[in-house]
Amino acid sequence: MKSIRLGKTELQVSELGFGGIPIIPLGFEEGVAIVRYCFDKGINFFDTANMYADSEKKIGAALGSVRDKVIIATKTLKRDAEGTAAHIARSLDNLQTDYLDLFQFHNIATDEELKQVLAPDGAMKAVREAMAVGKIKHIGFSSHNIDTAVRVCQTGLFSTIQFPFNFIEKEPLDELFQVAREFDMGIIAMKPLGGGLLESAALCFKYLQQYPDIVPIPGISTREELDEILALYESPQSLSQVDKDEIERIRTDLGKDFCHRCRYCLPCEQEVQISDVMIFRSMAARLAPNVAVALSKGAMESVDNCTDCEECLAKCPYNLAIPEIIREQRKNFDQIASQF
Repeated sequence: MKSIRLGKTELQVSELGFGGIPIIPLGFEEGVAIVRYCFDKGINFFDTANMYADSEKKIGAALGSVRDKVIIATKTLKRDAEGTAAHIARSLDNLQTDYLDLFQFHNIATDEELKQVLAPDGAMKAVREAMAVGKIKHIGFSSHNIDTAVRVCQTGLFSTIQFPFNFIEKEPLDELFQVAREFDMGIIAMKPLGGGLLESAALCFKYLQQYPDIVPIPGISTREELDEILALYESPQSLSQVDKDEIERIRTDLGKDFCHRCRYCLPCEQEVQISDVMIFRSMAARLAPNVAVALSKGAMESVDNCTDCEECLAKCPYNLAIPEIIREQRKNFDQIASQF
């Protein structure tokens, strides 16, 4: 597998990384075995977060004996220094390591969140203190909001950006990734398969291979999944006209009626967890049904608070019929949940 320079971090990462969400529902030993299998097959870049249940612990158990041969990235949702320091300590313990190659601020979605991170007692303070003693090597961030992400990149304070990118979510190409490249940032593509919306790995990775400086991090839960993707990297192929036509067909079929997770719809005055409800279809497709139900229960219960005020409709840049969609998602959730 080829190596890619991850921007100004100068880290040499495998051209295909590993996303740490889908190992959550696996048994501990099974999850450890999948992570180790990925390493044995040439992947050296592993991305996770301490909010991903026991994902960090599984990755730590799998890679502890080869720590010097891998690059580990994790994340925090905390915006304050105290909470972030606690998360750093927890991640180091979970991952069985004394340093993190890349520590990312998880989903900076608004200018206010960036302000909180950079405040005198904000999360960045704790990260810089950890860097000073060698516990963190590089700083990055993830986001779902293009406009905010552009401004975060322009601060010059971050070495990497992680953003959704696939052939149905290609908007980052227009400006965001160009800005990231101007600042020599490493670009990490989350949701290369559309968060479970896209079924054809061949189509997804043929598309992504057009952009060799972007590192996709698919979630892998079986050996067969990895083997299928690796075969596409061992014998890369360009998109054929048939492929391009199929991509356009899928884009047309999906239309704009799917959540891009930009979070413009939030906050909701009725405290409906709109974006978490909207992604249930893709979550149910990529996780075990009982795990999807457990992770989505609170969000789905918040749908009952919707008063059809339509404020979300005015804020959604994709013109989604949000009240209608979240009620449909609630029905899907109830049908699956009734099985348990």
